[in-house]
Amino acid sequence: MLATLKEVLAFAKEHNCAIGAFNTPTLETLDAVIEAAEELGVPVIISHAELHEPQAPLAKIGPAMVMRAKAASIPVAVHLDHGEHVDYIKEAIALGFTSVMYDGSLTPVEDNIRVTKEVTEYAHAHGVDVEAEIGALPSREDGSSNGTVDPTSLYTDPELAKRFVFETGIDALAASFGTAHGIYKAKPKLDFDRIVKITSLTGIPLVMHGGSGVSPEDYLKAIDCGIRKINYYSYMAREGVFAAKKFIEEANPTFYHEVADVAKKAMKADAKKAMIHFSNGYCHE
Repeated sequence: MLATLKEVLAFAKEHNCAIGAFNTPTLETLDAVIEAAEELGVPVIISHAELHEPQAPLAKIGPAMVMRAKAASIPVAVHLDHGEHVDYIKEAIALGFTSVMYDGSLTPVEDNIRVTKEVTEYAHAHGVDVEAEIGALPSREDGSSNGTVDPTSLYTDPELAKRFVFETGIDALAASFGTAHGIYKAKPKLDFDRIVKITSLTGIPLVMHGGSGVSPEDYLKAIDCGIRKINYYSYMAREGVFAAKKFIEEANPTFYHEVADVAKKAMKADAKKAMIHFSNGYCHE
């Protein structure tokens, strides 16, 4: 069933857990994520990132996401992830997405506040929830570096986060506290005290970006500190590649759909494992 971001995050607060937000740029990933959530009986967020536009145009994958969410047996929020252009965000809203993220994290603070407020006013007028970001991760969504030598210089400032939330009226805040997009080269060191302070000052659900590759123990600590949404994609997608590669080498298949099915099953298994961690004991396989 189609759900709002506020609805699934309210569930997360009630159960002291986090909701997984999974990018679904293909039908295989879309089905893998929703089937995993249905089998576990947990709400889920399916996301489309603007950077995936070349591979999965919003105009094509968006309607499929909304349709699949409506048909699901569990609450599914349909979310635009890392929208960097207002027109693109408005397109997602027009397609029926229930939440959008404006990412102005690498723009000057005043510009970020101004555009985020504009997006929030427009989205709320259309019944759509908004996530935004203050502070930034040391890598972009595609895993490339943003050029910063000291990642801690990008961590979210709690007092600035308070001002940002108050002036923009957003519904969820993406905070930077030690995670990164893409595949980790070393174990991330998370600043849990920073999460606690931002939670207490802002009073809204916090979002962990770069959630793939974080240890189960750190997931639980972050959840206890106020994280209510965890973005997860890179490691799930990589499991699909690993499974497909092994299948091709061992079975020498003739048809692409056989490879796609193997990849989907591997991604579903990885997504399910992540959802179990995020549920903080709410569900078990």
